[in-house]
Amino acid sequence: MSAPSLHSFQDQVSELLLRHRSLLDVMSKMGQTNAAAIRSVTKAITECGCIELHATKQDFEPGMDLEQAKETISKHVQGELCENCRDVITNELGRSLFYMSALCNSLGIEMDEIVERESQKCATLGLFNMS
Repeated sequence: MSAPSLHSFQDQVSELLLRHRSLLDVMSKMGQTNAAAIRSVTKAITECGCIELHATKQDFEPGMDLEQAKETISKHVQGELCENCRDVITNELGRSLFYMSALCNSLGIEMDEIVERESQKCATLGLFNMS
């Protein structure tokens, strides 16, 4: 079975969302679910310990080329998510995606359009997209 398209998922959310149809409700639920997703990652570190966070300053040397910079940059994450933490985080991210879709529905925006625009920006701006 293939994954549903963003459009079909967005239609499904529109059919299922009953309680939180108000734009304000959708925005507050989106914030709540995003916070829950972040909290579940935090708990994977602080309660389970399956992953560790070792954050330090990212050092870039003048004259470093792109490949050297990519090798130097650290994700700051060590270890791998256990099955339980992966499941919890995946569920929380799914709820966040649900409310993002609901927000798009409330505002008449297609999620496919958002992905297409971001992809075009990434292709055009490349490395400088998020800096």
